[in-house]
Amino acid sequence: MAENRQYDHEYKVQAVKLAKEIGQAKDAKELGIPKNTMYGWVRLYRLGTLDLGAGSQTP
Repeated sequence: MAENRQYDHEYKVQAVKLAKEIGQAKDAKELGIPKNTMYGWVRLYRLGTLDLGAGSQTP
């Protein structure tokens, strides 16, 4: 049975930034995380729940 992994905020932020550059599926594969997890993080970013920090949002 798969165990639940916990990812810190900085890891999520870096993963979403990379996904914006190379695509979500490719990013998930390279990082070795489930695609659904990556899609969820990107969705949180789009909804404004996951803050990527200064300079990540367009004015």
